[in-house]
Amino acid sequence: MTNEFWIFDTNTLLSALFNDNSTPGLALKKARTTGTLLISAEIASEYFNVFSRDKFEKYVAFETRAAFIENIITNALLIEPVTSVNICRDKKDNKFLEVALTAGATCVISGDQDLLILNPFNDIPIVTPGAFLSMFN
Repeated sequence: MTNEFWIFDTNTLLSALFNDNSTPGLALKKARTTGTLLISAEIASEYFNVFSRDKFEKYVAFETRAAFIENIITNALLIEPVTSVNICRDKKDNKFLEVALTAGATCVISGDQDLLILNPFNDIPIVTPGAFLSMFN
């Protein structure tokens, strides 16, 4: 696949960092070699806020978490959503759908049931990391 646009929710990225050979880690590797990650300023802010939480220090040092998310953001395509969405049970997740709609994302990768229950959203698949990897087999 070429010219594909992927969106990762925050917890899936966190799981990818904790174990790069886990299903989320492998999904992130596949996404980065087959397309471009999409973010918005609001998504980037959430990434930084969540990855900065002290409770993760016992798993991965802050410096490693900061470098990981900085690399994700630096290599992603920044999208300014032009469509407002208010459909998700968890209102904080609407930002992922707004970017997906604005940019015509190929897929949203998430383990969050609040997003997965909406699959597909306006013809945009919302899939687990495992289902995402299955798209390439």
